[in-house]
Amino acid sequence: MLTARRRFRSLFALYLLPGLALASWVTRTPAVRDVLGASTAEMGLVFFGLAAGSMAGVLAGTPLVRRWGTRAVIVLTLGFWIGGTFAVAGGVALASSVVVGAGLTAFGLGLGCAEISFNIDGTEVERQLGRPILPFLHGAFSVGTVIGAVLGIRLAGIRFPPELQLAAAATVALAVAVVAIRGIPAGHAIDRTVAGRIRSGGTGAWREPRVVRIALIVLVLALAEGTANDWLPLVMVDGHGMPQSTSAVVYTAFAASMAAGRFSGPSLLRRFPRVAVVAASGCFAALGLLGVMLAPSAALAFTAVVLWGLGAALGFPVSISAAAEGDPGSSPGRVGAVATTGYIGFLSGPPLLGLLGEYVGLREALVVVLLLVVTAIVLAPAVAPLTPSPTTSGRRDAGRSAT
Repeated sequence: MLTARRRFRSLFALYLLPGLALASWVTRTPAVRDVLGASTAEMGLVFFGLAAGSMAGVLAGTPLVRRWGTRAVIVLTLGFWIGGTFAVAGGVALASSVVVGAGLTAFGLGLGCAEISFNIDGTEVERQLGRPILPFLHGAFSVGTVIGAVLGIRLAGIRFPPELQLAAAATVALAVAVVAIRGIPAGHAIDRTVAGRIRSGGTGAWREPRVVRIALIVLVLALAEGTANDWLPLVMVDGHGMPQSTSAVVYTAFAASMAAGRFSGPSLLRRFPRVAVVAASGCFAALGLLGVMLAPSAALAFTAVVLWGLGAALGFPVSISAAAEGDPGSSPGRVGAVATTGYIGFLSGPPLLGLLGEYVGLREALVVVLLLVVTAIVLAPAVAPLTPSPTTSGRRDAGRSAT
């Protein structure tokens, strides 16, 4: 139990660090855009480096974990995303869109692959502890974004160079990661039986209609989160006329709402059926997106952003826990398949949205995300528990699951 708790603490720190780096980038995107002299479409292409890297990372994640285990993959990918953050800082200093895009590609490659291994490792810790911990781990990412965003606001207010902020975030991440990785068991790998089931890259998982529906839920709600991470500051600046410093405050409110939603997740899941939690999440996200699109004032748009953050908070971790249910031998394959789908939506959808925003405007382009979020509400019954989990045994309502 002590080992599992130490592993949980290490995973918490490792989840937090990418959020810190990502928010350091997101809150300074208006300033970076000005340094690069890029249009909305050109920024979309810069973001596409992140998307391309992340797609390669998430697709490689499960096979790499099968081959080397989670610890080795996490160590490898730390080098990519921390090194990528340093490269982005250098690209901003050089005012080079190419270097920034290359740095984001490396960041995405490392982050996408690492997050797959984080989730596989997290579901194992969840099993060992016998209680839900994935919402807390995903909440750690949101805490990192809040810290990065608050620092971004302060530094933007004093016109601190964004490249120095990014370099500082990467340095801190490197120092913390060196300590945190020690809590992940050395040589921890999936056993041979499980590895054989994962070898098909989730092919078996994709034959399960329930897994497909869960993956679609994750895809959509991860897209809603990723859209805010990439475009929310620019939506508030270009769409609502906010100054850059205020748009960073709005993004911080979104990140704080995400963190609050995720840390309240285990409590909500003890009180309400998992299906109801996911459906309510979709409703909140949809209302938030609609409010940001239609709000006649920046103040109302700010309120809508809070709803957006609360709605996007629990879809990913709750669905990952749902995918882990069933045959333990094939659980890592299902988790890998669903997590891969989620990160593709999180990181590759927003750049495409930016290309659309070049023609119709960023606020108007959000209607695509809104319509997709509605499908998550319709698909919510897919996360209903297959069997009562250890945390819910003894309850009269087997539909209420804490996993």
